[in-house]
Amino acid sequence: MLRAWLRVRAATAAASSGARDASAASGAALHQHQYPSHQQPQQQQRAYAAGVGSAATATSAADDASANKSDDEAATVDYGFRQVPRADKERLVGGVFSSVAARYDTMNDLMSGGLHRLWKRTLVAELSPPPGARVLDVAGGTGDVAFRVLRALRAAEAGQGGGGRGGGGGGGGGGREEAAALATPGPGPAGAGGASNHPLAEPSPGAATTTTSGRRPRGSVVVCDINPDMLAVGRARAAADPELSRDGGLEWVEGNAERLPFADGAFDAYTVAFGIRNVTDRPAALREARRVLRPGGRLLVLELCPPRALSHRAGPASRLLPPGAGAALEAAYDAYSLGAIPKIGAAVAGDAASYRYLVESVRRFPDPDAFAALVREAGFCGVSYRLLSAGIVAIHSGFKLT
Repeated sequence: MLRAWLRVRAATAAASSGARDASAASGAALHQHQYPSHQQPQQQQRAYAAGVGSAATATSAADDASANKSDDEAATVDYGFRQVPRADKERLVGGVFSSVAARYDTMNDLMSGGLHRLWKRTLVAELSPPPGARVLDVAGGTGDVAFRVLRALRAAEAGQGGGGRGGGGGGGGGGREEAAALATPGPGPAGAGGASNHPLAEPSPGAATTTTSGRRPRGSVVVCDINPDMLAVGRARAAADPELSRDGGLEWVEGNAERLPFADGAFDAYTVAFGIRNVTDRPAALREARRVLRPGGRLLVLELCPPRALSHRAGPASRLLPPGAGAALEAAYDAYSLGAIPKIGAAVAGDAASYRYLVESVRRFPDPDAFAALVREAGFCGVSYRLLSAGIVAIHSGFKLT
């Protein structure tokens, strides 16, 4: 039943997308308030990248254009505003996240004014995982998204709705219904506070999700992160939560998004929140996402948009903001993120350099239309994105049809 549901949902997405302009996002047939993405001519893309109008971007027009260049075309890749050898980026990014792991969620609260919780809640509501689903959360080491997904799964399985709409403290999200659903322990190869000792080389839907005879299979969430320090934070948070620690539906796996240690078709959904921009080879990561999804499976990517997307008259945020508002928002965004966030990082986490990289990396990430094109090129159907908070953040969606 679950696989049939997934195939129907994916087919609906593909049909909706085909009924529109071939380059537009799939629209209201999937979700409310979708903002379709349109491929722009190459000249317009270059103008978009160059027309930032703000010295705070600290990059040339050529640098901005390179953010939309395929990651496998160059010997060097972006690391913030710097270009570094491809082989070095993974090590450099790993150092950043090892440094910030212990304060990562606290800093997210400070940097976003708590908005990251709303964005993640919206991501999980968009996913709305069905009962029994197996979900992979990539670059989710601290568990912030995974905990919300698991609560949404348990609420759905209890027949209480869900979709992550609750927003409880501790990054867990979830309302009383979801907490009550989680309180029933379930079997699984690894508890919420422990790591899986196997690489999940073969899908094992029965082992991790089956409950007592005659009951619907229980869903599960696998957290995959390349950084062991981030995973350690997530395991500790799960072990400290009475409900999560008893649930048994969480697994923790150390792995690279570009080379996932999972079998083909092992998952019903793949989520990644604020992680894809740190990947060295983004097209490879998207291809891997498609590989590990079952037919009908869904990709959801939550990521910050580069500030230039706020102010450019042809940019996606222009559909949300009144004339002239985008430039003012971009200027405020630049002043806060480039000026204040590294100082907050220095004061709270003792590390200004890592947070400087994080804000610079947003400026080197493709604009929403260009990233949507990468999702299509990876083989996903029904590709769309949804802008949040006046275009500061986007949720990208795609389906694996076959």
